[in-house]
Amino acid sequence: MRAVRIHEYGDPEVLRYEEVSLPEPGAGEARVKIDAVGVNYIDVYQRKGQYPDPLPVIPGREAAGVVDAVGPGVSDLTPGTRVVYAMHVGAYAEYAVVPTRRLVPIPSALETRLAAAVMLQGLTAHYLTHSTYPLQPGDSALIHAAAGGVGLLLVQMAKRRGARVIGTVSTEEKARLVREAGADEVILYTQADFEAETRRLTNGQGVHVVYDSVGQSTFDKSLNCLRPRGYIVLYGQSSGPVSPFNPQVLSAKGSLYLTRPNLMHYTPDRAELLKRAGDLFEWIIAGTLSVRIDATFSLADASLAHRYLEERKSKGKILLVP
Repeated sequence: MRAVRIHEYGDPEVLRYEEVSLPEPGAGEARVKIDAVGVNYIDVYQRKGQYPDPLPVIPGREAAGVVDAVGPGVSDLTPGTRVVYAMHVGAYAEYAVVPTRRLVPIPSALETRLAAAVMLQGLTAHYLTHSTYPLQPGDSALIHAAAGGVGLLLVQMAKRRGARVIGTVSTEEKARLVREAGADEVILYTQADFEAETRRLTNGQGVHVVYDSVGQSTFDKSLNCLRPRGYIVLYGQSSGPVSPFNPQVLSAKGSLYLTRPNLMHYTPDRAELLKRAGDLFEWIIAGTLSVRIDATFSLADASLAHRYLEERKSKGKILLVP
């Protein structure tokens, strides 16, 4: 089969499209013929070596397709079943072997590519808004990178929870998308200081929670946007990792809470995975959750997809198609 592999860490050009052996499923596993691969910022971290794996490695943690073969002892999935999965390495390929506990059947009313586009980022937005900081009606939330794949879903889910949403973006086009997703206020951080604007929009009180996927360049000011006992939820580091800091800062700024969550800890078993995925599928089919596929690249052009993502051009989900 053809796949993209990393032989050394570095820039997008280290993603090599090459011939590799077709994997065989073992006990408790299924082989999936992949129809669409989701591109996520965690793939960039993996490519750069921030989340290291033994090399060479096939990157990618999200895909959807059709079960092609099953291993010994598998009885809950059969060849021909459409499935989607997240958080299992090896998605940048024509086929992938995945533990069946991570595979979620796709409802007949949902397109395969749409399932691939929502799985990882949708599960992330779900646990952030429902579990990490369970938003309540009347809460206020600041969402950085609000026009990205996770950001647009976060905005919609936060509004479903009854929160007041303030989003940050870099361009007018992105601002329009975030408003369409339901945000109450949008700050163009290229034109205004998001800390000052957030304080102004909240009459100096600050927000209850900041959802921050940017990291290094936003972290310090994000702390200043919080009201006393507010939460900063650091779930990414697109601008780089946050520098070490003195936890006493959290006390001085209002007894703040800091968490660095991981999707694996919010889908530790199949029951929780299926519950969160089921919510996503139900909302999409009902038309109450919109998933925006922004760009589609061929698998061979994975390096172009990464460059598109890192240049902050994305306005929704990026897919690779074998």
